[in-house]
Amino acid sequence: MATWDLIAEKTLDLSKKQQEEVLRFVESLRRQGEAKGPRKSLRGIWKGFDITSEDIDQARREMWSNFPRTDL
Repeated sequence: MATWDLIAEKTLDLSKKQQEEVLRFVESLRRQGEAKGPRKSLRGIWKGFDITSEDIDQARREMWSNFPRTDL
């Protein structure tokens, strides 16, 4: 049985109010799909930056310098 047939069959037993709620939900799903446009490529996001392993190590030392905190 196709998905559409299953949906139709399941909604037949619902009250009119519930069927309207299902319709609103389907419409909201369609709006969500339309609102999303094509994604921008992230290629080249770091172009012009030269991050070395030393830069990463330094950032880690800074972030973890006061761990664990004893004042909590």
